[in-house]
Amino acid sequence: MIDEAARRGRVASCPDPAGGPVAAFAHRLWSLKRSAGDPSYDRMRTELGALASKSALSAAARGQRLPSWDTTWEFVRVLAVGVLGEHEEEVRARWRADWERVRDGVANPAPARRRRRRPVVVAAVVAVVLAIGVVAGAAALLHSPEPAVPAPAALPPLVPGDESEFAGDVTVPDGTVVPTGARFVKTWEFRNTGTVPWVDRSLRREGGFGPGDGCQTPAVVPVPDTPPGRSARVSVEVRAPDEPGYCQVYFKMTDSAGRLLLPGTRAAYFFVRVAG
Repeated sequence: MIDEAARRGRVASCPDPAGGPVAAFAHRLWSLKRSAGDPSYDRMRTELGALASKSALSAAARGQRLPSWDTTWEFVRVLAVGVLGEHEEEVRARWRADWERVRDGVANPAPARRRRRRPVVVAAVVAVVLAIGVVAGAAALLHSPEPAVPAPAALPPLVPGDESEFAGDVTVPDGTVVPTGARFVKTWEFRNTGTVPWVDRSLRREGGFGPGDGCQTPAVVPVPDTPPGRSARVSVEVRAPDEPGYCQVYFKMTDSAGRLLLPGTRAAYFFVRVAG
């Protein structure tokens, strides 16, 4: 999917992780977005449900200034939790701790060395008094507790009454060891626990991790038509990477128009270890 910057003729650049703590934090956000399939900021906001503007989401990954925690969490929540299926509480705790470390580092940078000068008593006293007042005021603002923000409600399904439940791995359980370059078929089973028949649906690849280009899969695999109360098995053909390590790929259910049907449901994924 092409991002807004590319549509305007500019390719979004990767923040330099060596450019300071804010740039390094933005680089992590940028990398998360790439791992989740690099969805556009418009899609993050409208389809994936980020409660932040496109401009705020875009600015967060540029590294020019530290985004607010609210913007950071919306950026991370829809990608790490919504797309990649990570555990929400663990993700929130990890990113909040990292964000606070950057915030505190920006608020309290290491003091720069000063050359000695002959003291001018009156001016020095006035300067010290003013500096103490400014620093104390800034510290009070920067370290004051943020106003409580209610956690966003779970994103509703595109079609009311639509629900899905993961029933299990049919083939290639997570952690299976496969040779480099191996071809295999991963099959999941899902149960239609809602009141809506599944018709003309697919699982769409949303992102992945792994050495080199990672595991190769089709971008979209079909979901059998499934009435409420019944189960469906979905299979995807996979080619393991040519480098040893691991491979993890995520999919989410879409309709025939490519719209995300269950944004609040964790992604389906497979994880294999790749041995040389």
